[in-house]
Amino acid sequence: MTPTLLVLAAGMGSRYGGLKQLDRLGPNGETIMDYSVSYALEAGYGKVVFVIRKSMEADFREHILSKYIDRIPVEYVFQELDVLPAGFTVNPERVKPYGTAHAILVAKNAVKEPFTVINADDFYGRDAFRVMADFLRQPQDASAPQFAMVGYRLENTLSENGTVSRGVCTADEDGHLVSITEMTKIQREDGVIRNNAPDGTVTELDGRTPVSMNFWGFTPLFFEKLDEMFCQFLAANNENPKSEFQIPTVINYFLQSGAACINILDSDAQWFGVTYQADRDYVVSRLKEL
Repeated sequence: MTPTLLVLAAGMGSRYGGLKQLDRLGPNGETIMDYSVSYALEAGYGKVVFVIRKSMEADFREHILSKYIDRIPVEYVFQELDVLPAGFTVNPERVKPYGTAHAILVAKNAVKEPFTVINADDFYGRDAFRVMADFLRQPQDASAPQFAMVGYRLENTLSENGTVSRGVCTADEDGHLVSITEMTKIQREDGVIRNNAPDGTVTELDGRTPVSMNFWGFTPLFFEKLDEMFCQFLAANNENPKSEFQIPTVINYFLQSGAACINILDSDAQWFGVTYQADRDYVVSRLKEL
């Protein structure tokens, strides 16, 4: 079955100071999303679905949708605060969306195929789309769901400008994800990669260690658990206007319950992204090198 690319593009860009999803960072005015869609086309994806906000729709249709409409089927859905299950209402103090897992959930009526989830503002590299598309095209046993993540080699995700936070992955002998450990102060020093934990613990890391950069592959079965878990999240957290329903919460459920195997796919792709305005010049220079 031909896979679909699901692009999470509803972020507010508060730390960046604007809509970084629409920032033209490439040498010919490309956005990072342009690279992702082009690589997905090369890899054989059959459709792209964007998750956006209603306030972005006019800019999105003019600057993004018009580029792709004749190249690949494109849909978009809205992640808004009032997109909630029956029986729940929005906390009047909430400002930001509910998080990345909610962003996936709002696309459930638009995605009926195996699908890849990516962030709009991250550059993932051509090879990542190839290895994920190959995985998603494989026949699946409905009684034993198989999901996947691209395991980026740690050495391909480091910054020259300071420390980074990464989800460091542990796999079993069959290449299935066992755990993700968040390490927040990873840096290469004198040719050695180390994490300097807040408690003073120093951990030396192999550059080939797989890390998660939120490049996931799921089947539509993923939506069934999302529905249930989002209702549980709202019941427990709706009084907290800053609470978020994130992808790692759902991944941890599958890891702990064994309800699905999550395969770590090896790729030599390099990752980079924009979080702050200070990241912009670095990303522009990297894209120019391609």
